Amino acid sequence: MTDPKRYLITSALPYANGLKHVGHLAGAYIPADIYTRYLRAQKRDVVFVCGSDEHGTAIPIQAMKEGTTPQAIIDKYHEAMKEDFADLDISFDVYHRTSSPLHHETASEFFTALNNAGELETKETEQFYDEATKTFLADRYIKGICPNCSSDRAFGDQCENCGTTLSPDELINPVSTLSGETPVKKRTTHWYLPLGKHEDFLREWILKEHGNDWRSTVVGQCKGWIDGGLQSRAVTRDLDWGVQVPLKEADGKVLYVWFDAPIGYISATRQWAIDQKKDWKPYWQDKDTKLVHFIGKDNIVFHCIIFPIMLRLHGNILPDNVPANEFLNLEGDKMSTSRNWKLEMRDYINDFVKKENGGGQCVDMLRYYLTQIAPETKDSEFTWKGFQDAVNSELVSIFGNFVNRTFVLMHKLCGGKVPKLHEDILDDNDKTLIADIENTKSVVQSSLEYYHFKDALFQVIDLSRKGNQYMQKKEPWIVAKQVADNPEAQKRIDNCLHLCLQLTANLAVLINPFLPNTAKKMLHMMKVVDKILDWNNAGTIKLLSVGYSLREPELLFRKIEDTEIAEQVEKLSAGSGGKAGLAKKETSTTAVATSSTSAAEPKALIQYDDFEKLELKAATVTACEKVAKADKLLKLEVDLGTEKRTIVSGIAQHYSAEEMVGKQVIVVTNLAPRKMKGIESQGMILTAEDSTGKLQLLKPENPVTPGSIVS
Repeated sequence: MTDPKRYLITSALPYANGLKHVGHLAGAYIPADIYTRYLRAQKRDVVFVCGSDEHGTAIPIQAMKEGTTPQAIIDKYHEAMKEDFADLDISFDVYHRTSSPLHHETASEFFTALNNAGELETKETEQFYDEATKTFLADRYIKGICPNCSSDRAFGDQCENCGTTLSPDELINPVSTLSGETPVKKRTTHWYLPLGKHEDFLREWILKEHGNDWRSTVVGQCKGWIDGGLQSRAVTRDLDWGVQVPLKEADGKVLYVWFDAPIGYISATRQWAIDQKKDWKPYWQDKDTKLVHFIGKDNIVFHCIIFPIMLRLHGNILPDNVPANEFLNLEGDKMSTSRNWKLEMRDYINDFVKKENGGGQCVDMLRYYLTQIAPETKDSEFTWKGFQDAVNSELVSIFGNFVNRTFVLMHKLCGGKVPKLHEDILDDNDKTLIADIENTKSVVQSSLEYYHFKDALFQVIDLSRKGNQYMQKKEPWIVAKQVADNPEAQKRIDNCLHLCLQLTANLAVLINPFLPNTAKKMLHMMKVVDKILDWNNAGTIKLLSVGYSLREPELLFRKIEDTEIAEQVEKLSAGSGGKAGLAKKETSTTAVATSSTSAAEPKALIQYDDFEKLELKAATVTACEKVAKADKLLKLEVDLGTEKRTIVSGIAQHYSAEEMVGKQVIVVTNLAPRKMKGIESQGMILTAEDSTGKLQLLKPENPVTPGSIVS
């Protein structure tokens, strides 16, 4: 949608069964918040909704663990999560809850509309039943052996060990988690949504209409589900916790949480509209509304296949995009609540934000690092050392340093006021900086529009880096020594600091969606009102008036000390019962080193001239497919800027065809063509084997122009 009248932004509803960790924050909440703040800065009509998911078996299970009631659990964790999000400046317009009467009403109306329209079907099936407790067992109440990895940590919906999606019937030796007894099968009637009826719609809408503008991982996962055959999915279950099914013949049944939870976005919007005395319907029914879901990859099927079918049948708009993120690991291991290998938002808030040297700067430090390492296209990893390096080497030494130097020198050399810009003596360095300021806005804007938040943030930090480089070239502190003998030298100082101050004002505008507390602090130092943060102000050098007095500088960020990092690593290790995760990481690193040094005999030394014979270029994969009757081969079409080539690569066991599309790779372009399975391969893609035997693509650290020479 090119020019929507309004925007509706959603973040996945978190389960109210426990505190959430930074992986959740990086996946669904910070990206949505950045995008929303950007839209607000553009003065767009935007509503950002979220709320607690308070139904499903996870809630009564947690209640049993804590020896209390489901209501007490949701009340406890709803308030805790709401507080944590607020402490980390996630700026929801409404944070609702699915236990509210308004949600129950909305979900019931939704079910009734679909049922009355004949879009649901009833089936009598056999389901697991615990005779000891006289209870039909929902999937999370059944535990057994995983048929995929043989772990005993498998439940009726998913294996906790390998992550495979399961059904209760697939479990080996299933037992009831309520009684520990082996369940029996008993017949029961439920209502189903026949997904298979909508296959043609999904293929057209997802694979054709959004095949190129949605993330490849999202499209690939959806294609896998569709190609695998879409089955009817129950929308009700035998449970006493949830939204009661609004039918007389459905006594004792509730709406299945996967059906009920996404409707929470609608009920949250209705609550917002009531609070704001507005009409909620255009946000869900007007085709000029742009709906964007921010989620983790484990929610793709619900937000891209099931919920859109529900919305379409109900007469609602469909999502314009679903920028799902991958998973965030922690210190070399997957985050796990059961193993206590996690970093909860609450822990970070208590250890950093609520300390004397914390506050808003520490909120922004976390927001910065999680955006920098955001798992946008692949799983990424949070490490405490990485966090420290990001803060100290980038926020403090680059961004913060530039702003501080500018203010210190402005007060020292220009009397604390914005100096005049003498256009008659502008040199090439001045003009280059002006062009950089103008160009960065469009680059950042483009990245944000396409949900490339890492790239957008990089561009903002890079602009401050260019500011530091510019100041080093101009050396106003050196020029100041010449003013006594040559008063005209002051003009050069004026120009330098005028442009640095205008750059600082631009940085405040550009950084605001990412680091709102930093932007506010910069406004305070510049003595300007919030209106300067309007997006249309970015890219100009007329944001601060000549002669305007500015405040003394304040450090934007503090350094993260080694002792703080050591404390967090020790805390993580102790909480998990030892250094299992850290040890695993160390072992993995050693394995890589061993593999690199001893897996093959060293080859003979070559001369530089030999290396010069290779032509290495960066390329972007534009299309990819499996090679027929070849398990290991993929056929790739790559863009080299000036030409397109076909390359056959033996990476099919490590990368799917779908996930390769859009990736940048390094290609040996002057390799003689070679036929493989009847296909002429016009180059070689470079990879490296990790310690697990998986091939990893060699690629540029940041996106580059296709055809760029690798040297």
